[in-house]
Amino acid sequence: MKDKLRIANAGGFWGDDLKAFNRQIVQGDIDYLTMDFLAEITMSILKKQMMKNPELGYVTDFIDQIKENARLIAEKKIVVITNAGGINPVACGKKVFEVLNEMNVNLKVAVIYGDDIVNRISDFYPDKTSFRNIETGEEFETIKNKLQTANVYLGAKPIIEALKRGAQIIITGRVTDTSITMAPMIYEFGWNYDDWDKLASGVVAGHIIECGAQATGGNFSDWRLIEKWENFGYPIIEVYPNGEFVVTKHMDSGGIVTIDTVTEQLVYEMGDPSEYISPDVIADFKSIKLLQEGKDRVRVKNIKGKPSTPYYKVSMAYEDGYKIEGSVIISGPGALQKAEKVKEIFWERLNIDFIKTNTEFIGFNACHGALAEFDETNEILIRFSAFDYDLKKLDEFSKQIAPLILSSPPGIAVTGGRPRPRNVIAYWPALIPKSEIKSHLLLLPDDKYEIDMVTGFEREIEHKHDEIQISSDVDSLNIYMPADADSSVKFYDICLARSGDKGDTANIGVIARNKKNYQFLSKYLTADYMKFIFKELCKGKVTRYELPNLNAFNFLLEKSLDGGGTRSLKIDAQGKTYAQAFLNQKITVPHYILTDD
Repeated sequence: MKDKLRIANAGGFWGDDLKAFNRQIVQGDIDYLTMDFLAEITMSILKKQMMKNPELGYVTDFIDQIKENARLIAEKKIVVITNAGGINPVACGKKVFEVLNEMNVNLKVAVIYGDDIVNRISDFYPDKTSFRNIETGEEFETIKNKLQTANVYLGAKPIIEALKRGAQIIITGRVTDTSITMAPMIYEFGWNYDDWDKLASGVVAGHIIECGAQATGGNFSDWRLIEKWENFGYPIIEVYPNGEFVVTKHMDSGGIVTIDTVTEQLVYEMGDPSEYISPDVIADFKSIKLLQEGKDRVRVKNIKGKPSTPYYKVSMAYEDGYKIEGSVIISGPGALQKAEKVKEIFWERLNIDFIKTNTEFIGFNACHGALAEFDETNEILIRFSAFDYDLKKLDEFSKQIAPLILSSPPGIAVTGGRPRPRNVIAYWPALIPKSEIKSHLLLLPDDKYEIDMVTGFEREIEHKHDEIQISSDVDSLNIYMPADADSSVKFYDICLARSGDKGDTANIGVIARNKKNYQFLSKYLTADYMKFIFKELCKGKVTRYELPNLNAFNFLLEKSLDGGGTRSLKIDAQGKTYAQAFLNQKITVPHYILTDD
């Protein structure tokens, strides 16, 4: 057994820095290199590609990265694990195998598949599972005939089986983001499938590094602390047999690794922190302890876990109408007033009753530079959007953008050609019993294995919710205000925050800068308060979870993203900017919580 394992991440989404792969290999020693490419939206994009060309449906950029780095991978004996296979992992694996043969590089390639069940729905529904939407409670029958994709979130087990057979490049379809990180730990250290605390450490480690540079200073509230942005460092975890690990990065690379950067990533896209559910284990994020043990080194320990559930999550996508977007930019004196008038003109001329529409005002000053007056907004990008099931309505929308140039207030320019409607592929999360799923392992060129996914340790979850607040309908608010509150600050002065999405729910993780700030915020920053300040954006309830171990809170804002993902007409369809809006709000606090003593 190794006494330490170094697992690096080189990408957190499809479109991330393609050079990070090479930097992680050449700038220091690593044992494993992981890459996470898949989000629900990405799966929809890959499905569209595969419908046009059956040979596609995977992340083609990964092939280029293998071409560039194959000899280094072989020389340094690094194992690469990625979900780049997307909708078509076998095609991706065969392409990698072909490239390696052409380069005369000997690396064993494994493909994990079996997650795609879209053509087997009748095998499961309605007898074996309901496929009810686990977020909305809607019945599957309402979308069954419009289904495009259905992929089971597999866990670490098939990846471990590939490692046992000597695979050096492992390509999966839909697996959980954390499983590509935890699988090497289970394999190398010989952890059992009921070593709950150790498995939970693997989940936490995977969650920290799955989004690439977000753990090393990217998308970080205190971004001004980062002195070096070039050669940006991507995360590496040094894992030990007992499950403890250190988050770090290569020496002299850009970015930083601190308790704050790690904590921001921990609260990113989180639900109930005491029940972070994966196929292999349920991790309790309220048990995590963080220690800064040196420059760019954060130790993570004390993690607790409990048995996984008998179910897999299924990520489904279905056809759900069409949407269209078009934009114009308006500039000069009275830009905001002109924008309001252009908005009015556009929708009145169109005079069509769409299922839903949206208009957004974006911008500051790209048109006039130093010529602009800075005492007011000098320019606004007006973004119009609409959704409907009737393509004829959206065609009429596309014809009304350009005429605004000559028949509306001055200073206007169209920013693109005539907009075109796009098919909406919507997200549908459901559950399926693990006993119904087997995964498949292909060692190229033609060694095939079937893997039983049930470990025998699964249990029904016993929800134990504590320290939870749920908002009421808030029209006005009685704010907690101690008698000695005398200092006006912004939330940024006393906390950090990061936001993301889970379907139509926005997640905002808030981290107090110290224990005094946390104690104040625990009384001030209630679920009702968050509902009140986000009342324009949040149409559902707000739930607050406490993480005193991290001086943090997690807020879930339901019905905040206009349907979420591809269904949303918002420019920020995933709530990525919500944390910044929160941090910019002004509050009054007692002076003593701003001191260091």
